[in-house]
Amino acid sequence: MKIAIGCDPNAQSAKEELIRFIESRKLGEVTDFGSDDPIYANVAIRVAEAVAAGKHDRGILICGTGIGVSLAANKVKGAYAALLSDIYSAKRARLSNDANIACMGAFTIGNKLREELTEAFLTSEFVPGCASQAKVDAFVEYDNER
Repeated sequence: MKIAIGCDPNAQSAKEELIRFIESRKLGEVTDFGSDDPIYANVAIRVAEAVAAGKHDRGILICGTGIGVSLAANKVKGAYAALLSDIYSAKRARLSNDANIACMGAFTIGNKLREELTEAFLTSEFVPGCASQAKVDAFVEYDNER
């Protein structure tokens, strides 16, 4: 699995720790989109574009709360970013919503929880034809019409 990751400047160490975790667990091949843009929404957009274009299977974005990167990523057609804060939601982001980008806070959750959320997100898969299919089809159709 190819994973695109990026963050704002304040989340640099959280991102580096998460990259090490992903690589140590062999959860995927990581491409670091950096944190060098002072307008960190641009980093989020670059990650979202890479995922939406199919160049990467999943994306991970980190800022202080995860909210800013989530808002920015969701502006990209074909990007479905979910703000993660608990294990159940991390799994449901994939299983029930087919989200392709995980967003997390560097200041709102600790490293261990960030690792657990990442693993839950990366190892869960949407099941086509499941009870949530109609919901996912509806928002994808809306996204494709804009």
